[in-house]
Amino acid sequence: MLELLGLDATAEAVYRGMLADPEGGVAELCDRLGLPEAAVRAALDRLADLTLLRTSRERPGTLRPVSPERGLEILLRRQEEELARRQQELAASKAAVARALGEYAKVRADTPVSDHERLLGLDAIQDKLEVLTARLTTEVLAVMPGGAQSAASLAASRPLDEDALRRGVSLRTIYQDSIHDAPETLDYARWMAGLGGEVRTAPVLPPRLLVFDRSTAVLPIDPENTRAGALCTREPGVVASLVALFEQTWETAAPIADDPDGAPPLTLTAGERELLRLLSTGLTDDAAAKRLGVSVRTVRRQMAVLMERLDAASRFEAGLKTARRGWL
Repeated sequence: MLELLGLDATAEAVYRGMLADPEGGVAELCDRLGLPEAAVRAALDRLADLTLLRTSRERPGTLRPVSPERGLEILLRRQEEELARRQQELAASKAAVARALGEYAKVRADTPVSDHERLLGLDAIQDKLEVLTARLTTEVLAVMPGGAQSAASLAASRPLDEDALRRGVSLRTIYQDSIHDAPETLDYARWMAGLGGEVRTAPVLPPRLLVFDRSTAVLPIDPENTRAGALCTREPGVVASLVALFEQTWETAAPIADDPDGAPPLTLTAGERELLRLLSTGLTDDAAAKRLGVSVRTVRRQMAVLMERLDAASRFEAGLKTARRGWL
């Protein structure tokens, strides 16, 4: 019962035994408690270290237990002194870390400037994401364009996402519709949803984006080459604009399907509608595939399916029938 105060079960039993029979010796304690002599003597040493035993004035040469009131007061005071000492050590450690970080920042190529920090390379980005995730308190907003995510990216994200979700942090993620053709990424998205995250998809997305607690944003320096590095910003105006962009995209995105084997829709999906819209503006298959985060082969396959559903012999005829049905 008093283990939190530094008194183990055996020492507490010996202390109680001495309070019950102050004149009993080691042999009597062994008999009363059913403990070996070595254990009793070790407990007596522990009680003496905690000053719960004192020399008896009535029987010189023997020890007596202090009263429970005084004993508990002594234990509590020792705990308070230990806590104060540890707090002093913690304060000193924090100061040492701050000094070390200050010295380290002088030799880093990606040191923060004002409210912005350049993260050069995948390792620097991963390190920063781990720090930001550990400090999370409320939510993460994520935009993940490009369809299929790399296996390395998913593996690096899994422990961070799991830690945040298990701590009750809200995680909202938007993927591109084309993850439905990427089993590994789709499984990851459903795994997040199973842990309580919210996942939606949209046919077209803005560049990759992460926002932590609506106070810090991480986005690629070059959206066309995420390996080039990232920008971490805490500038309130920039972060607020990025949050607004995320919320607008979220509102038009669709929740990820719970049933991967559901029946095909009777009308256009959001991805099909966007494909038709892009092609109707004159974009080539290559350009449309890039915007949608899919391969050219996927664009052509989707168009073939749409033409079959519309019973159209050409893309021009498919465009006419699409317009007549009000699909655009």
